[in-house]
Amino acid sequence: MSKAFTRERDGEEDEEDGAAATPPLPAGGKNYMTPQGYARLRAELLTLIDGERPKVVETVHWAAKNGDRSENGDYLYGKKRLREIDRRIRFLTKRLEIAEVTDPSVHHGGEQVFFGATVTYADDEGAERTITIKGIDEADNSQGEVSWISPIARTLLRARVGDVLQLPTPAGVKGIEVLEVTYPAPGTSP
Repeated sequence: MSKAFTRERDGEEDEEDGAAATPPLPAGGKNYMTPQGYARLRAELLTLIDGERPKVVETVHWAAKNGDRSENGDYLYGKKRLREIDRRIRFLTKRLEIAEVTDPSVHHGGEQVFFGATVTYADDEGAERTITIKGIDEADNSQGEVSWISPIARTLLRARVGDVLQLPTPAGVKGIEVLEVTYPAPGTSP
């Protein structure tokens, strides 16, 4: 069979538009996002559309003119990179279209946990941890940020300072106490 009629995946995985590291949204759920997270994703989308994609298209066009495409590394790599960029553009476009931008500073000074809150809590052993509840596409666990759909965030949402809650974990249910709730001041970015 001719190679023209077969589809090679080049190591690609069937991912939903480049969303390998991002968990899916809950069914019927909203894509909550802070204004800063929305701006960051929008900037990435514009950089891909206006900057990176045109450069790769130019490279692929140049490489295509150099003859045998089957052994042309610039052409093959460029086409693969172009597919990756297009997949990421589709993913970002979909996520931004359904984004519900929520400004956590409207709750500044409050003691109840809502989206965007920075919460300090203590577990049964007395160990304290501080997390910030963010959107699915903007949460960075290494920075102490968790997605609003994570088990800890779902347990903390709507709680108040002083509340003792039951956190389901793989090792069993753990008791946690809300010690402090803060929000960014209006007009500032976290």
